[in-house]
Parts: sequence; C-alpha cells; structure tokens
Amino acid sequence: MKERVILTGNQAVSRGFYEAGGTIASSYPGSPTVEIMESLKNYQEIYSDWATNEKVAFEIAVGGSFSGARSMVSMKHVGINIASDPFMTITQIRTNGGFLLVVGDDPGLSSSQNEQDSRFWGKYANIAVLEPSNPQEVKDYTKEGLKISEEFGTPVMIRLTSRLCHSRGIVELEERVEKAVEGFVEDQSRYCMLPPYSNKQQYFMHDRVNRLMDFNNTNAFNLLDENGSIDTLIITSGLTFQYLKETGIQLNILKLAMVYPLPIDKIRELSKKYEKIIIIEELTPFIEENLKANGIQVFGKDFFSYTNEITTETIQEGLYKAGVIKDPPNLILNTESIPIRTPMLCSGCPHRPLFHILKKAKATVVGDIGCYSLGILEPFEVHKTNISMGASLGIAKGMSASNKLSGKLKPIVATIGDGTLFHSGLTGFIELAKSSGNITVIVMDNRTTAMTGGQVTPSTGDYFKDKELFHLNIPEILKSLGITDITLVDQFKYADTKAAILSAMNRDNLSVIVATRPCALNFKIKEPNYYVDENICISCRSCIGVNCPPISMKTYPGKTKKNSYINPDMCVGCSVCSQVCPVGAIKQNTNTQL
Repeated sequence: MKERVILTGNQAVSRGFYEAGGTIASSYPGSPTVEIMESLKNYQEIYSDWATNEKVAFEIAVGGSFSGARSMVSMKHVGINIASDPFMTITQIRTNGGFLLVVGDDPGLSSSQNEQDSRFWGKYANIAVLEPSNPQEVKDYTKEGLKISEEFGTPVMIRLTSRLCHSRGIVELEERVEKAVEGFVEDQSRYCMLPPYSNKQQYFMHDRVNRLMDFNNTNAFNLLDENGSIDTLIITSGLTFQYLKETGIQLNILKLAMVYPLPIDKIRELSKKYEKIIIIEELTPFIEENLKANGIQVFGKDFFSYTNEITTETIQEGLYKAGVIKDPPNLILNTESIPIRTPMLCSGCPHRPLFHILKKAKATVVGDIGCYSLGILEPFEVHKTNISMGASLGIAKGMSASNKLSGKLKPIVATIGDGTLFHSGLTGFIELAKSSGNITVIVMDNRTTAMTGGQVTPSTGDYFKDKELFHLNIPEILKSLGITDITLVDQFKYADTKAAILSAMNRDNLSVIVATRPCALNFKIKEPNYYVDENICISCRSCIGVNCPPISMKTYPGKTKKNSYINPDMCVGCSVCSQVCPVGAIKQNTNTQL
C-alpha cells in the first residue's frame, strides 16, 4: 500500500518533481511559491537554489533542460514579467530535458501589487498550461507536465493560485524514477535563436499547439461529470472546481486539466448536448474568450467577477443569477464589523527608525518592494510610490530630472532593500551614477530577503564574518560604479542616522545611505528589554510614533491617565523608543537574563 501524507500544494510540486526524476530547480522567493524551493532542499538528488532574480532562475533551468536534465523554475506571477525575455525565446526551441514553469497567481492580491493572470502568458508563448485543483493533482500534473514537455518539445506551465499553494490535502507518495541526463549535444540550428534558425521555429510552435490540442481532446486528466438534472454544462478548472463541488449542487461539470490549448473538439461536441454552457474561472475570462473565438456560445463573466477569489458563496450567487438554481442561495453572512488589523514591522525591525526620521523630515520618498513597503501604511505613510522590484531608482531619477526642468527643485529620497538591490537595482544605480540632481538613496541592507521568509541575499555572508559564505559588500559595489558619496549608518544610533539622512538631503548630488542593521527576526537579535518609568513619563506618545508592537498605553496603579507601556516579552531591546523619548522615561532593564 502506498504511503499517504498531508502536503501543501507547494510541497506537492516538490514531491512530484522528485518522483519524476527531476534534477535542476531554481527560483526567486516570492509568495505564494516560496515553499516549493524550501521543500526541494529535502531531496539530495536535486540541485535546488535561490537565484538573483526570476530571469536568472529561469535561465538556470533552461541550462539544465538543454543538458537533458528534467528542470523546473518556480516563481510568483509577477516574476514572469522579469523572466519573459528568455521565456519568449525558449518557447521556440524544442526542449530536451522536461521543462516546467510553476507559477503562483494571486487572486485577491493577498501579497501582490496586481492580479495578473498567468494563463495568458501560456497562450502568448504557445505552450501547454496545466491547472490542478488539489495537492494530489498538483503532484500528478507536475509529473505529467514533464512527460508532455519531452513528448511535445515544449515548456509546460503549472498554474497554481495562493489558496492552492498553501492549502493541504492527502497525497499518495511513490518512489523516484531516475531519468538519465544525456548531456548537452551541440546543435546551433536548435539552440541559437537568430534568423534564419528562429524563423522556421514559428511553424514548429504552430504545429506543436495543434498537436497539444489533439492530445487534450482525449486527455485522461480532464474530468467529465454528467450527473446534473438541468440542461446546463459548467466548465471549470483548478481550485474553483473544489469550491463548485462544495456547494453540493448536482451539476454537469467538465473540469479541465489543461487550460491551454483547450480541447476545442471535445467541448464543441458537448455543446450540442446542452442548451447553456457556463464558464466559472478566477480572474480574467481566459477559457470563455478562447471558446467564443472558436464559435462556441458560452457565458461566464456575465455572472461571475473579473477580480478576487472564487468562493462557494460567489459560485452560488452566480449560478442563481444565471438561472441554474431557482431559489436565492441561503448564505450565512457575518454582519458584525471586523476590525482592520494593519500589518506592522516586527519588534526591533531596523526599518522603523528610518521611517520615523523620514516622516519627521517631510521627505518625498519613492518606495520599492519588500518588508519596507509597509512604510506606505499608518502611522508612517512615508512611501509615496510602490510599483515593482527596483523601480524606486529609475523613478527617483525621472522625478529629479522633471523637477530640474520645471524649476521645482526639491530633494528626492529612494529606498531599496538588499534583496531588491541585487534582484533589479544595480542597473538603476548605474543610471543614477550619471545623475547630478539632489537624490538620496537609502539602501536598507538587513542581510536577508525578509518579506518572504528570510532567504539569503548576496550580502548575507557579510554579516557572518567567521563563516565561509559567499558575500558581496554593497558600498564596494557602489564605489565601483563611480558613486563616491556613500555613508554607512547604524539605524539604532538614531541621532547619528538622522543627521546623516538630513545632511544627504541637503547636498545637491547623488548620495547613498547604507543602513547596516540586520533583520532582528531572521537573525534572532535580542538585547535586554526596555521599560517605562511611569513616574517620569509625560504621556507625550513620542514612543508610540515609532509604531513598535511592544509599545502601548495603559493606566498604571495609582494613576488617573494613561502612560506608555512596553511589553517585556515582545521587546528585543532595539532602544529606538528610548532615544526618541524627550524626558528619559524609557530605560533598559539591566536585570534581564537573555
């Protein structure tokens, strides 16, 4: 009997890749797919590592595939934007070792700046797109995707969503089947995509899509369930199928495993049996539009939303609007107001004093992607833009140039983390090195990709001087680009950091502040805690302004008004609150045992 375990969707990808004889895996950390790479580290037979960005990760997997190894690259949906250059060329090449692109879409924007629907990338690139609905299917489709890749000479996309990546289900484990790696065989006509080689590949891609469509018409992973009593067929895929089944409504359902290219002949034949076909899919009307383009009358977004996640409730509402169910759905809605919990930086986060200083300075701050994106929110509200990885540097230059031409001279401040700097920031710094305007860049070098779980960056090793870790020194890199105005600060030396930032903002040139405090959470940094002397505290709330989780207001015994209070179990001893207190009421507990 096969062993059965409970896995998340992400873990199921890793297990499927392992069982299929996968060899090379690469990724850049981004929610919701981070756990795929973390899980792969359990399998010694697989080379798996984080890359500098999604483009490099993609190219590592390409190299593995070229050499005949079954290879996989994983990323969140916006990562495809970064990887699209090699992606849109490798799709022209007949793959050697199986090649999987695993993408985590984010309906509802749980942790993303947009809701981008990755299925359109599959169509754009002329490749197969598989969409599993539970962790068992995730594992099965991962293995099937590698087979399809090798049989049809195509990269294959596995499209997941945040909910499926993190949900758990029972998965049957199987043994690993080794896949021989033949090595790279030189063939310029196959691997060098320059005219005239690439011209003929357009015909190869066209023929490949047609062969994939024929395959999908008889694909055993597609599921047809004709148990409904009404003359309507529901076509769906992915996790939406599970929500549809949870409604308990008896329906005729075609669940698609491969959502591109669609099994047009099969669906056209089914359409003759039903008066109405309804498509239920998250985000954009991808399946709906493809079927309409092939002359098949269907309905979808007439009844279901273009945005956010599909749920059992929205399915019932949509089916009622479509006339599939006659009675209004009996939905139990929570009528109580749920308090909004604003995300907060962790206790001892080194970003906090920087935001406090920038807010007091009323600086125009261009933000970037990372934990420090929380600088957008209350109480700091310092970041005025938040677009994409590394965008702060180019935007800062554009703003500065615009200010100069319009005569509206004012300092511009840009923030960027170490992970983002190495991902997409170096090219921006090269451009900034030519700048003459008043631009201050604050590099928040906390030595980790903190927002996605603390993965290493090229500067992580700079913190562990006694270990043999690869590391790059950010100030040295910037100096090599010709940038000379560089100041290193320790954010927990508040006055010195404030003076350095204000001085830089007053200089009419490019200046860089490298903030050197590491992530308190990832590196488990803790000093003796601080406490409030309620007899000195004047309730000015200056400490509250730094927005540290341990700090609140409470009424002490014998007092009539609230004073500041620090929860000793949460305080990590960063001392910032003590430094901003105007009366010295916050003191370090020297009796604390660490």
